[in-house]
Amino acid sequence: MAKKTTPKAGAPSTSQLVDHLIIGAGFAGLAAAIKLDQAGESDFVVIEKDSDVGGTWHINTYPGAECDVPSQLYSYSFALNPSWSKVYSPQQEIWEYTKRVAEDADVLDRFVFNTAVVDATWDDTAQRWRVTTTDGEYAARTVISGSGGLSEPRLPEIDGIDTFQGEVFHSARWNHDVDLTGKRVAVIGTGASAVQLVPELQKTLQSSGGHIDVYQRTPNWIIPRNERRFTAIEKAAFKHVPGLQRAARAAVYATLEGRVPAFNRFPALLQLAERQGKQNIAKAIQDPELRAKVTPDYRAGCKRILISNAWYPALASDNVDLVTDSIAKVTGDAIVTADGVERPVDVLVVATGFYVTEPPIAQHVTGRDGRTLAEVWDEHGMAAYKGTTIHGFPNLFQLVGPNTALGHSSMIFQIESQVRYVVDAARTMRREGLGAVEPTAAAQEEWTSAIQERMGPTVWTTGGCASWYLDKFGNNTTLWPGQTFTFRAHLSRFDVDQYDTYTRAPLTTAEEALA
Repeated sequence: MAKKTTPKAGAPSTSQLVDHLIIGAGFAGLAAAIKLDQAGESDFVVIEKDSDVGGTWHINTYPGAECDVPSQLYSYSFALNPSWSKVYSPQQEIWEYTKRVAEDADVLDRFVFNTAVVDATWDDTAQRWRVTTTDGEYAARTVISGSGGLSEPRLPEIDGIDTFQGEVFHSARWNHDVDLTGKRVAVIGTGASAVQLVPELQKTLQSSGGHIDVYQRTPNWIIPRNERRFTAIEKAAFKHVPGLQRAARAAVYATLEGRVPAFNRFPALLQLAERQGKQNIAKAIQDPELRAKVTPDYRAGCKRILISNAWYPALASDNVDLVTDSIAKVTGDAIVTADGVERPVDVLVVATGFYVTEPPIAQHVTGRDGRTLAEVWDEHGMAAYKGTTIHGFPNLFQLVGPNTALGHSSMIFQIESQVRYVVDAARTMRREGLGAVEPTAAAQEEWTSAIQERMGPTVWTTGGCASWYLDKFGNNTTLWPGQTFTFRAHLSRFDVDQYDTYTRAPLTTAEEALA
């Protein structure tokens, strides 16, 4: 067991006292709130910068936004939904699901919306996080960050983009007030969001004489989307036949887990996905030059494999041009590529991803030694013990932290695994009278080294591409290199023996008055 000490009581505070402060009201933050409440840890507050629950599914409202994981699995295990409209549910339906789950759990009275975390600093003496928000201050025993890896849009660094005179917005901040009728639209990026929104734009603009230029840096492997709607009979059966929907969920889970060996040990098996991708291209595109442009030259799976039946037909349409020359600059009304061609633009949509390996929330979290989490991670890359706790940052729990994301299955499974670990940590701290827990440097280093060693034979390392999975050091600090059930097993209990622990400091007189 690590050392135990009792620090002196902290300075008086006028902050609102809470046991747990949760950042973010997406799937992660909402799950943490519900499970803490069910465990009797009901003294918490959820701080959300947007106006409602849902996270990514609340703010991403671009045309065609849908999940690319079957919704039977992309949902909470403790809140099955028999009424999904189809295999891959649309954004609005998923957002409404999160709202319904939050309301049914009766936890929304502790959610604070339209409020952002400005600063969270660890007070080592008081054993509390001092959290400043745009609407007040808190003193919290723990901070549980569910801010999400896909929450802060990354804008491209292109010369002159700030001089563009037309409408410009990120796909994750879609401006529905912009009239696209007859417009010439430029879409920068060909990732998961672009693959969904471009076909919708193509259909909208075709009827009004509009045009789309799609700017591609690297093509993705895109396989067919096996989509279908659930029948009324299926929905009724899911609702009324005991165990049926859970069995359907288990079948989806097993199918997706069966793909893991191809990603992490035997990348040659991904040739099947490559054949599917090439068949998808051949079915929709006749022009050999366009076929060549959209065919990747790296192993499938090195970047996330996307699913779509509409992407290639959209690119082959008369009102869409795929541009593969790099962008040299943006002018007031056009994009100029490296070959000197200038293409006029009325509306510029940037679908250029998010700050995944450099999460913005890390800039606002200051640990024991006075450094921000961003500064610590800038030295060697993102790292956390079991993807959840971080040496130097006591009582900080990071949901969807380093090396927890997936390229094959549902992040909700990972989130629930982490939340179980966090809830057990809260129970352990209360049971043993602990004021602070912090993973030892050795435990974190051993975990991180093992993760990176396991990355060696994976397709993400050997596949021959550069992806957003990799940080500036070339390390994959994003994905979990194994089966999701092994991740859950690692987080099945809070292993307090791997932590430095500190007995709880007494409240000051001022804090007792506020408690």
